[in-house]
Amino acid sequence: MSRIPTPPNIESAPSAAQPLLQAVKKQLGVVPNLFRLVATSPAALEGYLSMSGALAKGELPAPTRERIALAVAEINGCSYCLSAHTYLGKNVAKLDDAELAANQAGGSLDPKANAAVRFAVKVTEQRGHVSEADLKAVKDAGYSDAQVIEIVQHVALNTWTNYINVVAQTDIDFPVVKVKAAA
Repeated sequence: MSRIPTPPNIESAPSAAQPLLQAVKKQLGVVPNLFRLVATSPAALEGYLSMSGALAKGELPAPTRERIALAVAEINGCSYCLSAHTYLGKNVAKLDDAELAANQAGGSLDPKANAAVRFAVKVTEQRGHVSEADLKAVKDAGYSDAQVIEIVQHVALNTWTNYINVVAQTDIDFPVVKVKAAA
């Protein structure tokens, strides 16, 4: 059970958050627990949706974004996000089980995506203090400066959702995937 109460439905959320949750429902067909939990602070929900929406229009393809989310969730010990992004990776980004396992382990079977995921892992583990060699490796794999910035932003956004869910112990409303090692 979540340590921070999750509004059970849109109507129970603060009024300022309700239109935002309606938009989530329209887009996804459902309102996952994370969104209803974050709606407890309409400002936090607006910030999350704004950043997430902006990054979806960025240069990184959806499969790479899901790969990064999986690697970051594993590092940060967030089973909620690992479950959600495994579901999204499989059903939206069309990643196969071998790729999902590689992502959870901090890599990718795709050589270019592997560079992005490995860089995201370095950023996460080293809290941004990456080496020149780390930066060179991702750029040598074909990532532009803009894409490198987006990788870092995805790490930040996913770390935020990981922390929210770990703090709250959000009830998982996706097929459950547990982190391999506690953070």
